[in-house]
Amino acid sequence: MLVMLAERRCRGGPRQLALAAVVSALGCNQLPEKGEGDVWHAPQGNWAEVWRDDFDGPAGSAPDVSKWTLEIRPHGQNGEQDYDTDSRQNSFLDGNGNLALRAVQERFVDAMGHTSDQPFTSARLDTKGKLEQAYGRFEARMQLPRGGRGVWPAFWLLGSNVGEAGWPECGEVDIIEMAGSRPNQISGSLHGPGYSGGNAFTRSFALNADAFGDGFHVFALEWTPDGMRWLVDEKPFHVRTASGVADAGRDWVFDHAFYLIINLAIGGQFDGDPDASTSFPQQMLIDYVRVSRYEPG
Repeated sequence: MLVMLAERRCRGGPRQLALAAVVSALGCNQLPEKGEGDVWHAPQGNWAEVWRDDFDGPAGSAPDVSKWTLEIRPHGQNGEQDYDTDSRQNSFLDGNGNLALRAVQERFVDAMGHTSDQPFTSARLDTKGKLEQAYGRFEARMQLPRGGRGVWPAFWLLGSNVGEAGWPECGEVDIIEMAGSRPNQISGSLHGPGYSGGNAFTRSFALNADAFGDGFHVFALEWTPDGMRWLVDEKPFHVRTASGVADAGRDWVFDHAFYLIINLAIGGQFDGDPDASTSFPQQMLIDYVRVSRYEPG
């Protein structure tokens, strides 16, 4: 989920990776070709779980405030059209072990009766000050929204030093985000100084037939001091290493703590604004989020 610019364009066309018979991965990278040769098959060590949320609780209840902060955001930073609230209309446990984030076509009205100029309400959660970690495995089992132009769900990491360093110097890792106009495809991206916004290191992963809103999938990032790899249902589709970023003439800014963010944005520069074909409400379900610590072998 880009903090500033969200649009990406590929130069040189997509390339396909043979990951499995039922999936394909498409990728583009606007950085020098020499930065595209990262190879890192898997971290050599173990993962020890340190944090999790299974979202168990009565239907209609709030997410656990000891683990999550519900952000209240009248405006986003990428031209989004949603007002993020802490209302149970926009975020709630469904009683079946899932957290639901729901985007509704309505204008938020505050306690003073002031009406927002944003045409949608939605939700955004983060773990800032509650879970901040350098390195590890960050995973979530989610059913993404059914999609439509302008629907933009994301599961991502932001450098905890964003307030001091600024963006993109703090670093950002998009574990997954989906453009609603392409509901069968997600992307994973890395943003840092000189490789942010439309110049991010990015790879995409596409289902051949189904959409990501048709069922649950596990999205994960594995991160060590050497590099990162992105996985969908345990199939890796993107790898970036510290040495590969250095070979591209860029700084690796991923050796400090980051915190988690999950949100359902509407509109903005990533996929454009909703049109008449986009139906509401839109909803994403999160079955669990788990974080593990890396233990070198």
